[in-house]
Amino acid sequence: MFRSEIRGLCLILDADHLRTDVVTAAEAALRGGVRFFQYRNKSGSRRATYDAALRLGGVLRRSGALFIVNDHTDIAMAVDADGVHLGQDDLPLAQARKLLGAERIIGLSTHSVDQARAAQTAGADYIGYGPVFPTATKDAGPVQGVDILRQVRAAVTVPIIAIGGITDDTLQEVIRAGADGAAVISAILTASDITAAAGRLSDRFRDREVRAHTR
Repeated sequence: MFRSEIRGLCLILDADHLRTDVVTAAEAALRGGVRFFQYRNKSGSRRATYDAALRLGGVLRRSGALFIVNDHTDIAMAVDADGVHLGQDDLPLAQARKLLGAERIIGLSTHSVDQARAAQTAGADYIGYGPVFPTATKDAGPVQGVDILRQVRAAVTVPIIAIGGITDDTLQEVIRAGADGAAVISAILTASDITAAAGRLSDRFRDREVRAHTR
């Protein structure tokens, strides 16, 4: 089971934001402490998505990192990923579960308290929630804000991965609002030093865990 690892910093390796090869970027982030990755390719072909995910899968499995494929349940299965992350307009969660089985992880993007509750009821292993802050990512939807994130935390018990405009400056806000993790793209992928940027953000979650265990 990988569900205990659905927390902390998640790096979305978005093909449209990569400045280097996807495996090179993943290896740099691994050196910075990232252990939760999602591969997303909104503009490339399905074959290109499969090829990149297959290469990533080998590297991330050897490192022991959690590896999720965005959108494509069949590709997640084909590359033996740990699971899939679905949007509201993707394959219904129940159908994805039939394909993936009980052991693999299914995450679902949500943008309201009602969607979060529905995702938990449908059997999502975690929810993505956002965008919490303004973001340049295409089709992210209206900004939800930290206050609604708190409402989502009160409404569900599954892990919440906050997403949208999360940076060094805003990460602590989503942690305090109850997010179990935070997914980032540009905060790491556009940095001049991916390893250093990943390390700074990863340390924020490690610091929280240390404080929690010393209380």
